[in-house]
Amino acid sequence: MNLEEYAAKQHVLLPAAVPIPKGIVCRTPEEAAAAVASIGPSVIKAQVPTGKRGKSGGIKMADKPEEGAAAAREILGMTIGGSRVERILVEERCAIERELYAAVLIDVANRSPLVLFSTEGGMDIEEVAERKPEAIRRHVVDLKRGFGSAEAVSLLAGMGLGPATDAIADLLVKLYRVFREKDAELVEINPLAILHGGRVVALDCKFVLDDASAARQPELVKVASPSKMTALEELGASHGLRFIQLDGNVGVLANGAGLTMTTMDVIDHFGGRPANFLEIGGEAYTKAEVALDLVLSNPGVKSLVVNFCGAFARTDVMAEGVVRAWEKLKPNVPAFFSIHGTGEAEAVKLVRERLGIEPYELMEDAVKAAVEAAR
Repeated sequence: MNLEEYAAKQHVLLPAAVPIPKGIVCRTPEEAAAAVASIGPSVIKAQVPTGKRGKSGGIKMADKPEEGAAAAREILGMTIGGSRVERILVEERCAIERELYAAVLIDVANRSPLVLFSTEGGMDIEEVAERKPEAIRRHVVDLKRGFGSAEAVSLLAGMGLGPATDAIADLLVKLYRVFREKDAELVEINPLAILHGGRVVALDCKFVLDDASAARQPELVKVASPSKMTALEELGASHGLRFIQLDGNVGVLANGAGLTMTTMDVIDHFGGRPANFLEIGGEAYTKAEVALDLVLSNPGVKSLVVNFCGAFARTDVMAEGVVRAWEKLKPNVPAFFSIHGTGEAEAVKLVRERLGIEPYELMEDAVKAAVEAAR
């Protein structure tokens, strides 16, 4: 779940004592005019759970109340990144001396939090990484040690931040604390600004909440914007299936979230692109027809990997569900099976005899074949 900028600032940064500009959330042009009258020269920002607002015309300047109202009329009702703008943030315009970038996110490779800092704020970090990689500092956090002042100061050493160094180091420590305490997947400030006079202020904030921690963060859930679903994802949700549509060409059916993600990683390893996340473990095998139809309805799918590994769950029961669905839907996409665990012999026989498909001994071989077929 994503928090819009105003919610991230009010409910995450402000309680953590991270400096933010004065701002007022508005829903009408009249409210925007009143906000500009109160604040003075302002920035009018569309509030949507996505980026690229400026490039989409969702950020405008206003010096006078009537300019604030006019900007609000232009922005409210826009669609940015698939989300309709229903509110705006009218925020004081700051005298910026320097724009920086700061973030805390998950480093998948090291299975640890990662603190990022760059002197190139105000633009996409991917662009900075490509154009000027030396401008990005990275600190993989040792979970036992944490991330404190010593680590922050070390991260910033030699970056020419001058008198603002201590304030920025303190802010990075607060961001890391927020990341851990609020169960975040990402906390990003871009830009983090040094103002004339030396004050350090978070001019924007992107916050992504780990969906699995929703029960621990009820206050954030109340103000979060759930990710916009595709039509197929909505259909999956209506059947109680967790389906995530991706832009790849290798469909995936596996039992258990861990095995599904592993299968996706192996597809990527062999140069393929997974087309979805969808696991049909547990009782979900009874929804095999819906699950198979979801995966194959993705127009990009050129091949399918079916990967079952059972311990307590029987693979022959899961395979029976898929075989029945296959016989009913009669898809023409090549499928590659890998089956191991409880009921393996029965499952392999079932797939071989009723579908005429020989399961692979190794998951890697099934994935390789699927990647090649998708090409």
